[in-house]
Amino acid sequence: MKILIKNGRVMNPATNFDEICDIALAAGRIVSIGKIAPTFAPSRTIDASGCIVAPGLVDLAARLREPGHEHEGMLESEMAAAVAGGVTSLVCPPDTEPVLDEPGLVEMLKFRAEKLHQARVFPLGALTRNLEGETLTEMMELTESGCVGFSQAEVPLESTQVLQRALQYAATYGYTTWLRPQELHLGKGVAASGALATRLGLSGVPVAAETIALYTIFELVKSTGARVHLCRLSSAAGVELVRQAKEQGLPITCDVSINSLHLTDVDIGYFDSRMRLNPPLRQQRDRDALREGLADGTIDALVSDHTPVDEDAKTLPFAEAEPGATGLELLLGLALKWGQESGCGLTRALAVLTSEPARVLGSALGTLQASAGQLVEGGIADVCVFDTQAEWTVTAESLRSQGKHTPFSGYELPGRVRCTIAGGQVAYEGQERL
Repeated sequence: MKILIKNGRVMNPATNFDEICDIALAAGRIVSIGKIAPTFAPSRTIDASGCIVAPGLVDLAARLREPGHEHEGMLESEMAAAVAGGVTSLVCPPDTEPVLDEPGLVEMLKFRAEKLHQARVFPLGALTRNLEGETLTEMMELTESGCVGFSQAEVPLESTQVLQRALQYAATYGYTTWLRPQELHLGKGVAASGALATRLGLSGVPVAAETIALYTIFELVKSTGARVHLCRLSSAAGVELVRQAKEQGLPITCDVSINSLHLTDVDIGYFDSRMRLNPPLRQQRDRDALREGLADGTIDALVSDHTPVDEDAKTLPFAEAEPGATGLELLLGLALKWGQESGCGLTRALAVLTSEPARVLGSALGTLQASAGQLVEGGIADVCVFDTQAEWTVTAESLRSQGKHTPFSGYELPGRVRCTIAGGQVAYEGQERL
């Protein structure tokens, strides 16, 4: 399919390109940006006047809930939510049922996702068998089946020796290990330790649960040389430790979720189970440090941490409610909101959703998707067209995800997605056809 996108403000954060111009797509690739050949005959023309034409978003943390949790999210519904939010590439953790620790399971997930012709799915393989923290998986076989890295998801490793062996193995073959820094025994609470958790009588997770894990990871990175991506930092102390580690030249990257970037423990209010999240919401000083860290590059990427949860699992007492929230469709709007409030501007807000997360994935994307997160001639035709001036209100009815619970319900967010093109095909169109 040949598509011509006209009159849009084309932004490519990776190269600081920012011009009002046309962009031509054909055979799943970007043919030209700016000067369009007179012989180019599009089968579809999109008038993007007044809109931003950006690379398709890359989300490094999105649970699709299949296999095993279909009552919380079907692959069809969550992929539809992804493209409705402008996301064309996403990474899914291995904590499905069964766990993604066998090549056949990974291949099946990728095959089903590809048949939908929407966003591309990049699975993380389990670091240990069944995420039990004892026996390492066959990383080479999982990589050949399509895994872009290896993770324990939300299950901390009890054995430092197992983690050391995993990092040694990963370093030998150049794989990236994705770890959420959380010490096993200190991280069993349901809210961040502090005055509010004490007042509400909720079990707390101290900042030390994150920093102890970070110290351990950094020491093992120093001794093994392994590349590690830190998932969803939550504390000011954690941001500072990552900043120091990067200054030392350690091969680490990290991300933060939209929840931790905008909310604090005060938002729990009177036991609002929509705020039952992992990692738990911390104090304002932590949120401010996370926002600053994302702005100055200490934190590389912003993620949705999309975790759809069904009604029954959320309408429980706070401590018993299942942690998680829907986020794919909110990712762009909350990034733009942060960019406005922090003064970082549109370019940085888009960079942490496009070129920066693509850089984290690096060679794991493969040659075909190497240009993901960018708009470059010859690159893959993943495009998000959105209107920064159009605001929309977050409601359960407005979400395509099967999971309707979000802590941002009722928020007015900027940036309505008008059209999402994935691999040169129109995967989503807003109500106002362009």
